[in-house]
Amino acid sequence: MNRSRRPGSSPGSRRPERRRVLAAAAFALSAAALAAGCGDPGDLRGAGTTPTAVGPTRLWPDLPPASSPVADYGEADTEEIKGVKVPGGDLHKVSPVAIVRAEVRANPDVYSGPDALYKDTVEALKDCGSRPKDCPVLKAYYRDFTGDGKDDLVVGIRMPEEQLAVRVYAMEKGHLTQIMGTSDAVLGVELAGHDLVVRAVSGIPGYEYRTAWSWDRHQRAMLPTRDEILRSSDAPRPKGARSQAPALTERTEPDAGPGPGETSGPGESPGPTVGPSPSPGASGDDRPGGGS
Repeated sequence: MNRSRRPGSSPGSRRPERRRVLAAAAFALSAAALAAGCGDPGDLRGAGTTPTAVGPTRLWPDLPPASSPVADYGEADTEEIKGVKVPGGDLHKVSPVAIVRAEVRANPDVYSGPDALYKDTVEALKDCGSRPKDCPVLKAYYRDFTGDGKDDLVVGIRMPEEQLAVRVYAMEKGHLTQIMGTSDAVLGVELAGHDLVVRAVSGIPGYEYRTAWSWDRHQRAMLPTRDEILRSSDAPRPKGARSQAPALTERTEPDAGPGPGETSGPGESPGPTVGPSPSPGASGDDRPGGGS
């Protein structure tokens, strides 16, 4: 069957025009390909030569490993605090002074014996009811360290020679238990997530020790999971030395309410997101005024 054609057209007259169209299309495609080459076509590209991985080198491989530590620092030691009632298991309803006094009674050789290191602290405990500003027990803070959904209790105790003892108490199987305890020349104490960070003076001027204590569910205690020495703007320096460390700042949200586990004790205003850095020179506002 013959196909209809336009008048005056023939197959021979259409071929040159078709060739011109095909040539123009090919040129356009070439131009597009060149233009795409200037950009990123999205293809995989080589990143160059991969450096050879170097694993750790073990020194003295024939040295037999030690079987026990040189000294027992008591990192995983816990202690049940007896003689203190916890109404409903709520540590917000317990006096921190009552807990410290119970600890003193349970450890007379440390606190009140003839060679006790902290006799001055024990004497100062007597003033917690009548003279709150002289009470060595600082304001309490609360945070859920153990992950059981209940707030644990953080207590700071001023000790002689500018030492600060830091204690954490939790309800373990219905019993009031000290799950962390340390004492040092403290620059500051901070709450960071589920960790308690203690910043202490280093023997190197201009540096500080920073130890993060974290809950360990196997030991049922808080362990020093990270211990480091860092440059510090707060650490003591020789007189006349210029600080090269940047100032340490804390970012807080103004007028923000307490977050989970950041509530204050009864009758106190909500605390900040990051607790202040208690020190031996803390003001009287940071000390509880109640007795046992």
